[in-house]
Amino acid sequence: MFSNIKTCATAKEIWEKLTQICEGNDETKENKLTVSQQKYESIKMREGETMAEFDERFSAIVIELTSLGKEYSNRELALKVMITLPRECDVNTMAMRESKYLTNLNYTICSQI
Repeated sequence: MFSNIKTCATAKEIWEKLTQICEGNDETKENKLTVSQQKYESIKMREGETMAEFDERFSAIVIELTSLGKEYSNRELALKVMITLPRECDVNTMAMRESKYLTNLNYTICSQI
């Protein structure tokens, strides 16, 4: 890493160089965002996976997306979780979908199903 910044004359140049090395350029960031969004869109709860394990995987993707500038509302996250749950959870998710409180739904409640 030092070899990349040893020619920099100011702290600002060092900071900019380190930022470019660690975060990448705009194209790299866009590619990372695309990959993360694909992970988000395709996530499903695996067979035999506990809700805690799924929540950990899902949260990691959401954190990654947030760090890349893409944020979802609690309601969007809750609906995504309900869609990804296996058939065994259909009774719970159906009750939540039909609830008059669907607009108040949040990710925390859904992750406790």
